[in-house]
Amino acid sequence: MPAPKMLRPLPLLAVLFFLASSPAGAAGGGNATSEPCPLDLSYVQTFPWDPTPCAGGAPNITACCQTLLSLLGIGLAGRLRATGRFRLPSASASSACLDNFSSLISASPSNLQGPTLVPECFPDPDQLAITSTYCAGVSTAAEFEAAVGNDSVKALNSSCGPDLSSPATCSGCYSAGVAATAHLTTAAANDSKSEPCFYLSVLYAAGVANAAGPTYPPTAACTFGLGLSSPPSRPTKSSNAAIIYGTTIPIAFFLLLASLLAFFFLWRKKSKKRKKNPAKICGEGSSAERRSHLRPNTGSILFDIRELARATDRFAERNLVGRGGFGAVYRGVLADGSVVAVKKMLDPDMEGGDEEFTNEVEIISHLRHRNLVPLRGCCIADDDDLEGGGKQRFLVYDYMPNGALEEFIYYMDKQPSRPPLTWAQRRSIILDVARGLEYLHCGVKPAIYHRDIKATNILLDGEMRARVADFGLARRSREGQSHLTTRVAGTHGYLAPEYALYGQLTEKSDVYSFGVLLLEVMSARRVLDMASPAGPVLITDWAWTLVKAGQAREVLDGALTADAAESPRTGVMEKFVLVGILCAHVMVALRPTIGDAVRMLEGDMDVPELPDRPLPYGHSVMFSEAGSNFSASPAFSGPLAPFMDNGDMLR
Repeated sequence: MPAPKMLRPLPLLAVLFFLASSPAGAAGGGNATSEPCPLDLSYVQTFPWDPTPCAGGAPNITACCQTLLSLLGIGLAGRLRATGRFRLPSASASSACLDNFSSLISASPSNLQGPTLVPECFPDPDQLAITSTYCAGVSTAAEFEAAVGNDSVKALNSSCGPDLSSPATCSGCYSAGVAATAHLTTAAANDSKSEPCFYLSVLYAAGVANAAGPTYPPTAACTFGLGLSSPPSRPTKSSNAAIIYGTTIPIAFFLLLASLLAFFFLWRKKSKKRKKNPAKICGEGSSAERRSHLRPNTGSILFDIRELARATDRFAERNLVGRGGFGAVYRGVLADGSVVAVKKMLDPDMEGGDEEFTNEVEIISHLRHRNLVPLRGCCIADDDDLEGGGKQRFLVYDYMPNGALEEFIYYMDKQPSRPPLTWAQRRSIILDVARGLEYLHCGVKPAIYHRDIKATNILLDGEMRARVADFGLARRSREGQSHLTTRVAGTHGYLAPEYALYGQLTEKSDVYSFGVLLLEVMSARRVLDMASPAGPVLITDWAWTLVKAGQAREVLDGALTADAAESPRTGVMEKFVLVGILCAHVMVALRPTIGDAVRMLEGDMDVPELPDRPLPYGHSVMFSEAGSNFSASPAFSGPLAPFMDNGDMLR
């Protein structure tokens, strides 16, 4: 009677392990074999494995691949037992082993078609080679033991060491393997590379912990779930319950795994089709497929372009509510009556493919904070869906009825009849922005850096509460840093000097932009004053000069100082100005974190004495041809100035 399979989920995870952990740059198929296979595969023709799933003219390919993966696992466990290493040393060694394995399968007594079956079950000939990112970097038995811990190693050796013929012993080994895997997954930080950790526990149980070793049929049957052509051994003192347990559970596991494997291969096939035609994720094909729908296990919706077109009256000009460097924004009303803002991206050929775009939208869609504009989802429209052709991408946000903060700061330019913001409103807006940034910097891991904090990217809801918008599409940096950054490069004048000059991006870069915005709100003065007799002057330099001269009150908007009811609060207003100047300090190390800035603004932390700034301090002015907006970015004009090209540094 075959023993119950200890790690019956293994074959499915083995598929994931082999398919997902190929070395970077591996070329599928046809690799030249320049070194021999380090595996001893001689057992393949003598081991009593059951080739039935792979036999016949039309084999059950799912069950066959499961069998071949388990059979090959014996060789990997045997090498672990002999050398202490889990995987093969190189891509060429991997290719050589699969070639040998194919030949041995073909020469087996069942006369299986190895040259056909092996490539189908192992599509990448390099996939057995070692990778540095594999499950917490574990590649040897010693590293496995260190990651799992002494107690779990002892439990694994104790539970999996004896003969695994009986169902009870096999079940105990399985439990110890699951416990060891939990420690490995923790060591791998539960990231996307932790799934194969279960496979390490299997190989260790069969190759190291078990006394008889992986080529002993009961060991292979239990640990790898490998079907045998004959019973591995006759259990002693078996009861009727044990017989039922030993026969029905393996069958149930097999049926479950067969279903899971079939689902996996079907999903993989659909994923390949999706990558070839990614526009289908947002509404191609049949009418059932084209409906907007919520992506499973995510907070994002994949909108159908036809629904967005109806919501915005085919993106009519009268529904245009904003336009910027990243796209045009339209007001729309969905079929359920909810009002949304639909951003039509101006550059559909931006970095990254459609799959990356939707994955990044998922990240942003999961962010929930009172001071962030909620992102509902996205849509990617293909050529046939748009008049005039061409692919287009859309982001769908909740609509903010009071629009951008800029409209309220510069009310005299925008709407002279609009009353100025009160001190209470300005204080609330500044704190709302600071708390939104604090969430992006500290409330999510890895952190998100906005890179484009400015008045037009701060929106006001129906209650005049500020929400940070346009924090864009988060993505992991190419340098392998643990931070997420947005695609928007930033707006000159709000850019921190170290970012404008050297591209150095830290959380303090957002703090600098926040300081500039704070000074804008408190003074109602634009970032760059083009009317100054001395030439264009940055708001940071202007405010610094007044504060150092003891005239901090002069920084405040005249509407605040003219209101007698607000005069008792002038001291608090001036403190806000000091925090703004401190946040916008030219030296990174002297700026507070956004969390400290929040505490200063709330009165829970004293504002330190303003440190001096490096002198002299100059500016490189960039004039925009698009409209009347001018901006400037600060640059040192000290000893390094002759070696700096101010034109290049702001590109």
